[in-house]
Amino acid sequence: MSLDNKLQSDFLQVLSKRGFIHDCTDLNGLDKICCDKKEMIAYVGYDATARSLHVGHLVNIMMLRWFQKFGGQPITLIGGGTTRVGDPSFRSEERPLISTEEIGSNIKSLRTVFNKYLNYKKEFNPALMVNNASWLTKLNYLDFLRDFGRHFSINRMLSFEAVKTRLDREQSLSFLEFNYMLLQAYDFLELNRNFGCCLQIGGSDQWGNIVSGIDLIRRVSDVHTFGLTSPLITTADGKKMGKSHGKAVWLNSALLSPYEFWQFWRNTADSDVKKFLLLYTELPYEACNNYGALQGHQINDAKILLANQITELCHGKKAALTSNATAIKVFEEGKIDSNLPTQTISLSDLKPAINITQLLVKSGLVSSGKEAKRLIAEDGARYNDMLVTSPTFKLTPEHFRESVKLSAGKKRHVLLKLDND
Repeated sequence: MSLDNKLQSDFLQVLSKRGFIHDCTDLNGLDKICCDKKEMIAYVGYDATARSLHVGHLVNIMMLRWFQKFGGQPITLIGGGTTRVGDPSFRSEERPLISTEEIGSNIKSLRTVFNKYLNYKKEFNPALMVNNASWLTKLNYLDFLRDFGRHFSINRMLSFEAVKTRLDREQSLSFLEFNYMLLQAYDFLELNRNFGCCLQIGGSDQWGNIVSGIDLIRRVSDVHTFGLTSPLITTADGKKMGKSHGKAVWLNSALLSPYEFWQFWRNTADSDVKKFLLLYTELPYEACNNYGALQGHQINDAKILLANQITELCHGKKAALTSNATAIKVFEEGKIDSNLPTQTISLSDLKPAINITQLLVKSGLVSSGKEAKRLIAEDGARYNDMLVTSPTFKLTPEHFRESVKLSAGKKRHVLLKLDND
């Protein structure tokens, strides 16, 4: 049964109707807080393990965006401290540790992503960006164990799904990783003490960490706080959101062009259109339902709308319009467009010539020569829209007097230009 009929706050009603809610530690209590709006302060934590977030992070970012739209103050907590440890949640192996210099560089890059979705300059409820390194790096280990370690039950920590999964598979779980949930719980305590934060939002895989933080705050400060989790979002084929053709779909244009981002959403399966419109756009609920119900050729119009809306949020209106126009040129008019993803190839690679299979791998359209040969055998490889029929076909510098359009199937294209330096 739908929860939105029982909920009173606009924020939770919208989240429930649009499919954002997986679980909540106290839904009725949180509903009352959200109705009052005076204590609406929530956070989501993001470790700085990469230069960008990817589409798998978008659900929680959109939850924070809705939270701010309904009067709440969102906090984006950057894990400058916890990134040094690594979150073991639902991973089969320990995360590789990265240097403090790389963490700092990643944090600067992540700021540009959050600025697209949250307003850090609003007068009444501006978003806040906080780095947990500001308190975690100052902790004295003995003091931390004495003051907070006694509040954590090893028995309970072992029962959390993320830990159980690793142990059931007899996969190593280091003491370093095991400490992560203590640190994340302490983060929530610090945010509650210093900012009045009463709600942690996260993916369903973070449930154990969130509950640990709520329990720590109750034991130390005798304050009631809340946890709200989103479901694991998968595509129609059962794959976890975040990757396309085995590559991460980044939110930063330096790592993935706006056109490739747009094309990822344009290629959405018919059965996912409604779900993605509800989760990743701000179109009214009824409109999402209507577009998602389209059939046949008309569903393509809904996919274009989906791609335009999400790309506009992430990269701006101009990028969305340009990407749409590029797609029309490439797919409907068969033209080469300069806004396609572009790569350079050095002259040394072309002396005397380069095999088409090598070029497909170098372009990133395939991951191996074997995959390239299979693509050619299935009539999926094209050079300047001409079918490639032989894996022995070679290109010389003469072919690169102008840009070369290389295609894998009907939807993936790359422009290759000669690097004259």
